This record gives sequence, C-alpha cells and structure tokens, in this order.
Amino acid sequence: MNKNFSIIVSEFNKKVTEHLFNSAFSYLIQSGVPEKKILVAKVPGAIEIPLIAKMLAKRKKCSAIICLGAVIRGDTDHYKYVCDQVSQGCQWVMLKYDIPVIFGVLTTETEEQAFKRTDGTVENKGADAAAAALKMVKLIDKITLGSSDDPDL
Repeated sequence: MNKNFSIIVSEFNKKVTEHLFNSAFSYLIQSGVPEKKILVAKVPGAIEIPLIAKMLAKRKKCSAIICLGAVIRGDTDHYKYVCDQVSQGCQWVMLKYDIPVIFGVLTTETEEQAFKRTDGTVENKGADAAAAALKMVKLIDKITLGSSDDPDL
C-alpha cells in the first residue's frame, strides 16, 4: 500500500500504550504498509493527542491518523474531562480536515481492564485501530476515485 499513516501514542500509562502501539504498528506492516510510510509521534499524555493530530492533518501528508492512549479512572473527575476532550478533539480534527482520525484511546476503570483490551487474548485494540484506518482509507479512495453509481459503498 502506497499510503502514509501517522500513529500518535501517549506515553502516559506507558505499559498499556506500548502494547497498543506495537500491535497497531505490526498490523500496518503485516498489511503491506512499508515502515517508512508510518510516522510515529509520541506525546506526554492523551490530552495532547488532538493537537498533534491537527498539526499532522494540516500537513496533508498522511492518509489516516491513528490515536493511541489509555485513560484509566482515578479517584477524581479528571478522567471524565480528559476522555471528553480527547474524543471531541479527535472527532473535530477528522471532520475539519476530512481525514480518518482513528480513536484508539482506551477509557477503562482499571489498568487490568486496559491490559485485557491490548493483550490479544480477548481484544487487541491497537490492531483494531490500525485495521479501521486501513478500511477507512480504502473506503475514501473508493468514494473519491470510484464510480458514482457503485452500489458497494
């Protein structure tokens, strides 16, 4: 595949986000995306993801942006604010710049729940995010390059 992809990964909750990143990156490689076509941006926390997604989208050099992070509930309301801001920020970037911005940010009650969603035994949300990015890129190509009477959109 001759498309460029960006992966933004939060370094906060690194034990979890490393699993997300490794599985997303591996999925892209196994799907035929050359390593040189994958830009990786590491941000301090999930709250910084939308800004970097916006900056990457403005450059118009990638076909999809995969956002990875883990927000794990603590004892304060901070969790709710972070989850809301990150999800709304990613959606805004996607709609403003007409580029798939895949929300692979886990929002869980515990670290154990987050690991279950990344280890591949029950779920593998990093690979799922990469698969969604590939599917969206193909669908957008089909819509923009395909026939207007194509019934399989």
